[in-house]
Amino acid sequence: MSDQVELSPTDWVREQTERILQQGTTDGVEIFGRPVVLVTMTGAKSGKRRYVPLMRVEKDGRYAVVASKGGAPDHPSWYFNLRANPAVTLQDGDKVVALTAREVEGAEREQWWRLAVDAYPPYAEYQAKTERQIPVFVLE
Repeated sequence: MSDQVELSPTDWVREQTERILQQGTTDGVEIFGRPVVLVTMTGAKSGKRRYVPLMRVEKDGRYAVVASKGGAPDHPSWYFNLRANPAVTLQDGDKVVALTAREVEGAEREQWWRLAVDAYPPYAEYQAKTERQIPVFVLE
């Protein structure tokens, strides 16, 4: 595994990540007016470390990330990264912590799903657009 972290090939994601890295904080970096966190994870196939800015869903120092892909019929590629390699780092503001991702189901998923929709209301629209249940991971 490389110590170098790769930026996204998607322009807006790469630009957002570069802004966070230049500032040293996620503060002021948003998607549709909502705050983000920067998650560093390891690729399932490549083994390369990757930056992924995601919506900030936090409660009592615990975080969740939502694999919505805008309601697409398939999971985002980072979903498979977390399934294969659950050890991540998360940056919220200028604080960086090492955490482990765990996909949640049942009542626990519903609790985090409600918090996610409160943090970013379009998640409800994304769920309505797809037949798959959008996965939620808790980072602890």
